[in-house]
Amino acid sequence: MAGVSETNRIITITNSSFNLILLLMFLCFLCSPISEAAEAPIFLRQNCTGTETFAQNSTFHFNLRTLLDSLASHATGHIQFFNNTVTTAAVRNHSDTVYGLFMCRGDVPQDLCEECVFNATHRFGASSGTCPFSKGAILWYDECMVRYSNQYFFSKMETRPRMRLRNIGNVTDNVKERYMRLMYTTLNETADKAAKAPIGVEKYATKTSNLSAFQTLYCLTQCTPDLSPQDCRKCLSLVIEDVAWCCTYRIGGRVLYPSCNFRYELYPFYRQQASVAPTLAPPALVNSTPSSEDKGKSGKSSGTVVATVVSITVAVLLFIVGVCFLSKRTRKEYDTVADGNSANDIATLDSLQYDFSTIEAATNKFSADNKLGEGGFGEVYRGMLPNGQEIAVKRLSQGSGQGGEEFKNEAMVVAKLQHRNLVRFLGFSLQGQEKILIYEYMQNKSLDYIIFDHEKQRQLNWRQRYEIIKGIVRGIQYLHEDSKFKIIHRDLKANNILLDSDMNPKISDFGIARIFSIDQTQGNTSRIIGTYGYVSPEYAMHGKFSVKSDVYSFGVLLMEIISGKKNSSFHQTDGAVDLLSHAWKLWKDETPLELLDPTLIESYTPNEVIRCIHIGLLCVQEDPTDRPTMASIALMLDSYSVTLPTPLQPEFFVPSYN
Repeated sequence: MAGVSETNRIITITNSSFNLILLLMFLCFLCSPISEAAEAPIFLRQNCTGTETFAQNSTFHFNLRTLLDSLASHATGHIQFFNNTVTTAAVRNHSDTVYGLFMCRGDVPQDLCEECVFNATHRFGASSGTCPFSKGAILWYDECMVRYSNQYFFSKMETRPRMRLRNIGNVTDNVKERYMRLMYTTLNETADKAAKAPIGVEKYATKTSNLSAFQTLYCLTQCTPDLSPQDCRKCLSLVIEDVAWCCTYRIGGRVLYPSCNFRYELYPFYRQQASVAPTLAPPALVNSTPSSEDKGKSGKSSGTVVATVVSITVAVLLFIVGVCFLSKRTRKEYDTVADGNSANDIATLDSLQYDFSTIEAATNKFSADNKLGEGGFGEVYRGMLPNGQEIAVKRLSQGSGQGGEEFKNEAMVVAKLQHRNLVRFLGFSLQGQEKILIYEYMQNKSLDYIIFDHEKQRQLNWRQRYEIIKGIVRGIQYLHEDSKFKIIHRDLKANNILLDSDMNPKISDFGIARIFSIDQTQGNTSRIIGTYGYVSPEYAMHGKFSVKSDVYSFGVLLMEIISGKKNSSFHQTDGAVDLLSHAWKLWKDETPLELLDPTLIESYTPNEVIRCIHIGLLCVQEDPTDRPTMASIALMLDSYSVTLPTPLQPEFFVPSYN
């Protein structure tokens, strides 16, 4: 009986423990980061690396589609890196051979790697998408890199093109030198670790260092596995040297090369790699019948063992629950910053909102002396915050029709649009009917302030204007194709292009259409938002707008940058209907260079100017479908091997309604 009762006691303990274990496992499941399943790859940047183009439905095009299908299919088999070559043996034309690869970041789970590669190959495969008809391109996501070329690049260390991203936060002065030393040291140690792997083995490493008792520096480095250890380390040395180009005194940053990359932050941006549990040897086969010597001890010893095992199991599971809870909490806080989803935006929203009294004081109560300009959306003032930071304050006209909460939500959308060619949004102020948007202040004011002034025109030579043109294209392309919210600017003009201290262009007013409750990506509207001389005919006359409306405005702006003359007032000085008709006449007469601003005679490059005029005429075609996309324009500017279509005569229409 004693043996039976002891056995029942053991069973009771075991059943209770089993129920507890089930409960704890359920709690673990509840707190596990299930949101990972809903993660989507984050697009960073694309670059057309080829100088040659291919024809649609050509042999190269067929081989490229085959290669892209191959990359996408191989991302499904627990593979983080894969390269392939596609050629047509019967043709024996090396120019039709396509080389390609993908590499996922070392900590990315397989399903996310698969989705990332699929998205990238889909972008490449779309004729109107990334680098259309270019024989070489590279595309970076946060989670993966996909690349193809007609030139062999496997196992070669390549450092161009490169991309940089940097955290907007700066290191405080009292620790910045120590922080930079620690960052360089940790990055190099991480690089040493990544480069140790032999050819064909994953070259990915992470490392942490303590900046203080409360702050940890997280570093990541990675090379393509086809590099030798020596080439990997050399590549990482070069990319780490680009910290000076990327992110000096920034709390975080990253630089990506085709062959290697690094990133560092003051938060855990990568997934912690769980160590592989050791394989346990199978239990030894022993006689389960206790010997006579052990029979008396069996009940007690069994109970002790079970109780001990249960205690350890419960302790381990409680530890796991705690880790899960903390992990989920950390992830939630990180996602709040990264994604800014509705309910989680409250803290961010509060940090962006300024008291109206602060803005009043910063602008000296919106003094006329501080007024920088005025447009259809309101007036812009220069201001200075109490900390000495200069700001540009846009005081919106009171016709937006939005309530306070709607205005806040749209301000959050604008805050999330981050690009080097967009003016940085700093915050907003809301008090009654007063709706204020706050931006970084641009030292060199707006483009129209320089190019339309006979004295100041000489400040921008042709090389600077050409770089401004390309910067504007990058900014609008981001709004149209690469940002999360797909914005149509709808008021692209010279005084909405601001210039920083290095004459880099920054597009402003890029979210105003949303602020004013007009957030469609294409459609019809009875309210025309735009400026005399820049608005497309279909938008002005019929209220129809799309991304091609912005393309039209860019075409006008392009002609203005080249000529130094304003489209809407051109007839007042030159006797022509407008700048576009004048440009078309010169094009038909085969004298396009006569359009050039005379102050550029000593610095211009004829082929670049003629190509820009050609692109400008394509942008202002009457039929929106005949206008190129901003992605196509970027390719036209970067590659002279791209043959441009022949432009048709534009519809010379300059609406007047403002």
